[in-house]
Amino acid sequence: MIKQAAIVLWMGSVALMSASAFAAREERTFEVSVDVPTLGFYVIPAETDWIHREQVLAWNINTSTLGGLRKNFDVKHDTSAIEARLESEPYLFNGRDDQNIYLRVSFNGQELSHDPKSREVVSAAQAMAGGRFPLEIQPKAPAGGYKPGTYYGNVQLVFNAVAP
Repeated sequence: MIKQAAIVLWMGSVALMSASAFAAREERTFEVSVDVPTLGFYVIPAETDWIHREQVLAWNINTSTLGGLRKNFDVKHDTSAIEARLESEPYLFNGRDDQNIYLRVSFNGQELSHDPKSREVVSAAQAMAGGRFPLEIQPKAPAGGYKPGTYYGNVQLVFNAVAP
């Protein structure tokens, strides 16, 4: 009787082990993050899924023109206006300096430059109320036209809360 019970127990454990050996299994790993803003001052993308990805400007083959980019930011500052500037000159580069495609960057309708002096882009009244404001990036057509190639670049924005 003990021998039969041991055999049944052994067969049961073998059956369980073999069932798990044939089971299908898939695993997925992904990153999760959050940026919790200070409620007194923030400038954050309204659509959060684009800011960390490369943005591809659309090429129109029929008109041989390059499209731009328009994205919205949610903005608020409790006490005063908000200024912005570019950290460096924005352009697309293909390895040849003479073929750079320079970019016009504006925030809330105010064109930005890489001048160290920031420019007011949201008034104190708008900032205190909070709101959604557009960022626009438009290519400046080169004098000799666009040259074939693969171009890359980046836009580095700096936002400052104006001292009250």
